[in-house]
Amino acid sequence: MSYLDATQDLYKNAALTPDVGLCCTTTPIWQLPGLSIPKRMQEMNYGCGSTVNPRDLLNNPAILYVGVGGGMELLQFSYFNRQPGGVIGVDVVPEMLQASRDNFQLAEEENDWFKSEFVDLRQGDALNLPLEDETVDVAAQNCLFNIFKTEDLKKALAEMYRVLKPHGRLVLSDPICDGGMPAQLQEDARLRALCLSGSLPLQAYLDAITEVGFGTVEVRARRPYRVLAPGQYDTSELIFIESVEVCAIKDPMPEDGPCIFTGKTAIYYGDQEYFDDHKGHVLLQNQPLAVCDKTAAALASLGKEDLLITNSTFFYDGGGCC
Repeated sequence: MSYLDATQDLYKNAALTPDVGLCCTTTPIWQLPGLSIPKRMQEMNYGCGSTVNPRDLLNNPAILYVGVGGGMELLQFSYFNRQPGGVIGVDVVPEMLQASRDNFQLAEEENDWFKSEFVDLRQGDALNLPLEDETVDVAAQNCLFNIFKTEDLKKALAEMYRVLKPHGRLVLSDPICDGGMPAQLQEDARLRALCLSGSLPLQAYLDAITEVGFGTVEVRARRPYRVLAPGQYDTSELIFIESVEVCAIKDPMPEDGPCIFTGKTAIYYGDQEYFDDHKGHVLLQNQPLAVCDKTAAALASLGKEDLLITNSTFFYDGGGCC
């Protein structure tokens, strides 16, 4: 059985019978005024983080969510676009689409503002999305792309890039593993379907995103996720897996490469009112400025004793410069 077949079988069963322990989401569920999430939706929250961030969702954006799960994030996205078909949900598993439809009926009972028609559910493949070019403002996936092997991951990312409008946002949450994943686990179809053994090192994950053309990438969160222990899995060493939340923006690619924000900050603490590197970066005295990794490296290379560059926090929430 191929890993894609194993994935469809796993999530068909998870649609028919909610599997609360299937994933371990470490991000708290958004508590928004007037939003009630049915218990069954929460039980079918098969992700490793969250892709819903209010600052991505201004002005009724057209939203695409791939891999619908039990519909929880579709409901959350609908909170920000209450128009018929304002949110599109795509899934390859018919049973999962039906589970979402059923859950939307529960959501209508608990939320007087919500209507199932706000969500356009479509059966489709992440590798060949059933959407026209440049038609959505925000695209998202949660713990789906981690399943794909390298060539399929490239196709899935390229498809998201294709359907996004210029400056549109791709919001992702996936497991990562900087310690490396043993080959025998990578080839285990069930472990890959469980969003475990497909975990890439963070840098390889970011490279895959920028290689399809995203000019700006924000690493918004990085949290512990799972441990694969000897005796429980086919490994001789303890494997630590984290989850990461990333926003990739369809900005033009800068000539000197993508702007990747991992939570680094520059602080000028010299005697002058400000420091100007004459490359577009002005740092006010003792005022932290968020900078992308590329700018952080360029500033550090100046060797200024009154300029501090902090390490990556892997938490970036906007602002700063590139």
